[in-house]
Amino acid sequence: MSTTKRLEALARWDQQEYNVKLKLIYVAGPYRGDSKEEVELNIQSAKQVGKLCADKGWYPIIPHLNTAGFEILCPKLTDDFWLEGTLEAARRCDAMVLCPGWEFSTGSRGEQLEAIRLKIQIYLNVTEVPNAWHDVCMP
Repeated sequence: MSTTKRLEALARWDQQEYNVKLKLIYVAGPYRGDSKEEVELNIQSAKQVGKLCADKGWYPIIPHLNTAGFEILCPKLTDDFWLEGTLEAARRCDAMVLCPGWEFSTGSRGEQLEAIRLKIQIYLNVTEVPNAWHDVCMP
């Protein structure tokens, strides 16, 4: 069976028989730092948290990786632009997980407050994130 036919069959199986919904989890943590090395450490921390969430069946939304370095590529865009974008991404997720050091980040604290306002489930660290595989039945 060709790859296309397999994907079409999987889509039909998913939609018709089980209507499976992949769970999205927003990875909130500091991005900015006093040096390029600190920024890179923050990115790697978020990446590791996202990986551990994916291992549990969640689809991680990691803004650190989505726009890493864009503050250099797009210097005319303000912090408000990037912070509003991350808030919008967080609003569309089923849950949020907080990275180490989140409480020292203005952006992460804002994301956490928005999640509280919207009643989005917040996990204080990745060990609290439950296994989502029970909601994702794979053929």
